[in-house]
Amino acid sequence: MSLERMQSAFLRASPIACRVAPSLQKKDTMFTERVDFQGPHGKLSAKLDMPDGTPRAYGVFAHCFTCSKDVLAANRICHGLAERGVAMLRFDFAGLGASAGDFADTNFSSNVDDLVAAADFLRTRFEAPRLLVGHSMGGTAVLAAAQRIPESKAVVTIASPSDPHYVVDKLLSEHLDTLARLGEARVKLAGRDFQIRQQFVEDAAQHGLADRIAGLGRALMVMHAPQDDTVDIANGQRIFDLARYPKSFVSLDGMDHLVTGREDAAQVAALIAAWSARHIVA
Repeated sequence: MSLERMQSAFLRASPIACRVAPSLQKKDTMFTERVDFQGPHGKLSAKLDMPDGTPRAYGVFAHCFTCSKDVLAANRICHGLAERGVAMLRFDFAGLGASAGDFADTNFSSNVDDLVAAADFLRTRFEAPRLLVGHSMGGTAVLAAAQRIPESKAVVTIASPSDPHYVVDKLLSEHLDTLARLGEARVKLAGRDFQIRQQFVEDAAQHGLADRIAGLGRALMVMHAPQDDTVDIANGQRIFDLARYPKSFVSLDGMDHLVTGREDAAQVAALIAAWSARHIVA
């Protein structure tokens, strides 16, 4: 199915994207609680964005590659969802932000394990997450982790690669010889230096997500900007094509890869809240 037909189908089939129920309208009251929980590589630092009142559901947000829980998109989208009644846990992957661990020791598999640990924390302390949201590589990890979180009902990817090896091909291609020869390399990503090891490359190659996406067994919304120059929209279209219904595709026209615009993030949060309502309410 062409991208134009997918966008048209979403707008025709999803009146909730244009008409939001009163219970999902944005409220001005929410609060954020700092929390820590144990991950496979040590303590993971997190923030829990809570609505003022009983949440109608809990969710987990996975941030972009080499980002943190405090990146603008994570902060604003989770705030927007909390203002609409969905409590959202956002956390730093191991080796990033305030979480323990050495980034050089992490990989796609460890990110997936961190996501499962986040869901375990919510299940133990509050309520298991029914909504999983991931931005960029975080969305790819969410696709891989969803079946290990049995209570999850709805999955959202935002500007996400369809396969973890995309990061290797896109960001690490000029360092592959050094990595193969020396086992590690210093790589500049988003203006910061990171130590990357060969094990990261090898781990990414082991994860073919086509079967997992096809067998996701959860409602899926794919959100992607046509002009994304970091992760091409063909990735979003491939995720959508592989998945089974119920699924929706939202074109984030005019937005950048990191969803840095305040109004853009607010729109993304409103769309997620409206679309997910029928899937995540017990």
